[in-house]
Amino acid sequence: MPFKQPRSVQVVIFTETPQGREFLLLRRLGSHGGFWQAVTGSLEDDETHAQAAVREVYEETGFRPRRDELIELGIVNVFEIAPQWRVKYAPGVTHNEEVCFALQVAKLDVVIDAMEHDAFAWVDYAAAMQMLYWESNRRAFAAVADLPF
Repeated sequence: MPFKQPRSVQVVIFTETPQGREFLLLRRLGSHGGFWQAVTGSLEDDETHAQAAVREVYEETGFRPRRDELIELGIVNVFEIAPQWRVKYAPGVTHNEEVCFALQVAKLDVVIDAMEHDAFAWVDYAAAMQMLYWESNRRAFAAVADLPF
């Protein structure tokens, strides 16, 4: 099996409601940490970041975005890969680069990938900030909270 690329995407999915902007959170399976997060995933083969973002959104939510619907946030997170996951990467790879996008959708039920997640929630910004586990997610959500619409 080929090594994972140390390049990934994060996609903050949001919707506008009469009560304000809401964000989609996905909960990882307990065996994978059990934490709440945005859509995330690694690039495959010759994918661009945008192509990976479109694919990951579909795989993790069932939404089918077009490339031109993605909002580039201008955020690139670089973080250390947790030691327990490094075996998935080439020897010597210790850090991952994550490019962040946002995607506005109509508020719908989500078709989660049961191999990765066990729940989803639409929440306001304050709740998202409380629920999110990763600082890299909080940075991207803060940028989306500030987007004008």
